[in-house]
Amino acid sequence: MFRVTREIDFCYGHRLLNYEGKCRYLHGHNGRAVIVIESENLDSRGMVLDFSDIKHVVSEWIERNLDHRMILHRDDPARPMLEKLGEPMFLIDTNPTAENIARLIFDYTRSQGFPIVETHLWETPRCFATYRPS
Repeated sequence: MFRVTREIDFCYGHRLLNYEGKCRYLHGHNGRAVIVIESENLDSRGMVLDFSDIKHVVSEWIERNLDHRMILHRDDPARPMLEKLGEPMFLIDTNPTAENIARLIFDYTRSQGFPIVETHLWETPRCFATYRPS
């Protein structure tokens, strides 16, 4: 089995609903998504996938949709005020935890036909979540 990994740095804000700790408030992170792709075979170039293909598809999607945006639950009560202020947001149907954001990036990458096996989302230099389907 061959494996390639690409790291993608981006900044995002969020807050967690139904949470008692500090993360219930709007705050931001310098995040790092780690995209892990595997294949049993290499292509005609001797690659699992060109790193630049991951950059052009996944990195650019993250930059357009998640970078410097508030990632919020669609029903977050702060949404109307942030919309009124013109703040950029990316709305999801789940609580925007590191786990759910890792899955969001995984699902997008898979939808683009990449043989992704897992995604890590580093929320801080010491804390990350992983999504890997069973």
